[in-house]
Amino acid sequence: MPKMKTSKTAKKRFKKTGTGKLRRQQSMRQHLFEHKSSERTRRLDGTVDVHTGDVKRIKRLLAER
Repeated sequence: MPKMKTSKTAKKRFKKTGTGKLRRQQSMRQHLFEHKSSERTRRLDGTVDVHTGDVKRIKRLLAER
């Protein structure tokens, strides 16, 4: 059976922690900051865990068995 290829878009969007959890950036934090409050942009800062229902699908995109 051939090797599984890594999805390059998934590789850029998700990081694996030392314990094996998947982390992602929060959405709505890229542009159009003029109408977003500072409180909102601070809240959206940083990374969060990937939802448990999505982990299996994302690991497959990252070519993990």
